[in-house]
Amino acid sequence: QVQLVESGGGTVQAGGSLRLSCAASGRTFSGYSVGWFRQAPGKEREHVATIKWSDNSIHYADSVKGRFTISRDNARKTVYLQMNGLKPEDTAIYYCAADRGLITSSVGRGEMYDHWGQGTQVTVSS
Repeated sequence: QVQLVESGGGTVQAGGSLRLSCAASGRTFSGYSVGWFRQAPGKEREHVATIKWSDNSIHYADSVKGRFTISRDNARKTVYLQMNGLKPEDTAIYYCAADRGLITSSVGRGEMYDHWGQGTQVTVSS
């Protein structure tokens, strides 16, 4: 079992940067792939990025590729999402999610993740 807590959200101007953290607690962090998802008001949840455990591969949504960077520090049991060049359309609640045994073809599907954090608000002003 793993529990996740997001932090680092806030309000920034367009073009600014934020770094989100997803801190894991529990007996172990090993074996979990971790993804970031976001949901804006009135819109469906969408995948942002995932870093897999099995091969440490990284997968980004096209909308954030080149601007966002996902990384993990296994010693600190934390996954980060560095967000640069933020745009107003990035405004959303950002959630981290974890799963064991996630396959590459499923990284963008939220229903494939068993563990979710409470979310952190990111607001980007024009």
